[in-house]
Amino acid sequence: MPIYHPTVAIYTLGCKVNQYESEAIAEAFEKNGFSVRPPHTVCDVYVINTCTVTAESDRKARQFIRRAIHKNPRAFILVAGCYSQANPLQIAAIAGVDYITGNANKLSVVEEAIRLIALGKKRDTPVINNPPPDAYGFEKMSITHFDRTRAYVKIEDGCENHCTYCIIPSARGKIRSKAPEDVLQEVRELTENGCREIVLTGIETASFGKDLCEYTLCDLLEEIDRIPNVGRIRLGSLDPSLMKAPFVERISHLSSLAPHFHLSMQSGSDKILALMKRKYNRRMALEAMVRLRQAIPNVQFTTDVIVGFPNETDEDFEDTKRFAMEASFLMIHVFPYSKRQGTPAATMEGQIPEEIKHQRVRELSALQARIRKEILDKEFGKTVNVLFETYRNGIATGHTPNFIEVSVPAPHPLHGLTLSVCIDGNDGEKCTGSLCKSTDATSQER
Repeated sequence: MPIYHPTVAIYTLGCKVNQYESEAIAEAFEKNGFSVRPPHTVCDVYVINTCTVTAESDRKARQFIRRAIHKNPRAFILVAGCYSQANPLQIAAIAGVDYITGNANKLSVVEEAIRLIALGKKRDTPVINNPPPDAYGFEKMSITHFDRTRAYVKIEDGCENHCTYCIIPSARGKIRSKAPEDVLQEVRELTENGCREIVLTGIETASFGKDLCEYTLCDLLEEIDRIPNVGRIRLGSLDPSLMKAPFVERISHLSSLAPHFHLSMQSGSDKILALMKRKYNRRMALEAMVRLRQAIPNVQFTTDVIVGFPNETDEDFEDTKRFAMEASFLMIHVFPYSKRQGTPAATMEGQIPEEIKHQRVRELSALQARIRKEILDKEFGKTVNVLFETYRNGIATGHTPNFIEVSVPAPHPLHGLTLSVCIDGNDGEKCTGSLCKSTDATSQER
């Protein structure tokens, strides 16, 4: 008789850190004899890895919990993550949830699933396992394989910035860095298993090493750069205040570090940045970008911006638009401000009406589309290296080192290959081109 393997689906909301943690949870389930399936299938166990950065994130988590319960009322429902950490009782109020854990011990969902399957029945009331998020330090987890060309590796957890709009510090706790030797081993193993691009990520990636003895993010990047055959290395979202001259000087010599940085700006208005309690102003950010552009050829930048923050006037918003044009971001992820209970911004005077927030989202998004088109137009006629990731309807798509998306006609998938492409146009979102006749899969990225 065939051996029965219990099935599990993992649904992930939120950031790259959550995506990494879900991959690690999936591998832990596989090691314990589970078959990991897509979230839309009927499974014995559902794990919902939640986010709480906005009210919409909370709503989506509740929606998927109920959807999983409806799909299989007998399934065991386990909920983890930031929403679980911040509001476990809201989740416990949903009939059918069996287990709730925050961020201190996410891998406990595997042990709990094994326990519930052995028990053979759902719980009348859920078990809530919710110590402080930093109770046990940096939770030891890792991944060895990946489904896409790109893999995420979590190197840091926690944040101590206490920006006035953000609830994440209370959901993630104090800064904890992953042991450098563990990061290096994970990157080596992923590289040996064929991974060609790794994103080093964290809740506050720039804070890696602050809790270690005389070991910095630059030290880690330099050690990774020496790993044989390592592919591209990208960094997760970074505070612009990190980009001081000594840091830029050191990273400019790295051959593996991709020339693309996601700077977490949030606003281009000095007044709003001060109200948010960010650690920089627009001048500091622009100077950092100039410094990087001078040191690293072809570097591109992406960012996040919150519009409609309390007390944001039309002039403040115009400051942000002017900043976006001067900075020339490849992409801006634009979000309307969302109140989070327990944050200082939620009780500030000068709350902005929803219709104004969404109008500003539309305006800034339209401006960003024009800026992106100008950047892509400058790529015409260039030959670029593209690491291919997807293939659909005869079109292979991937990214350049500086994160410009490129599509080419191809007779078969090019997944995982880095090939030379001659750029012949763009559609405003991505460049188009053709494979160069003398394309070289081993060509240097920079």
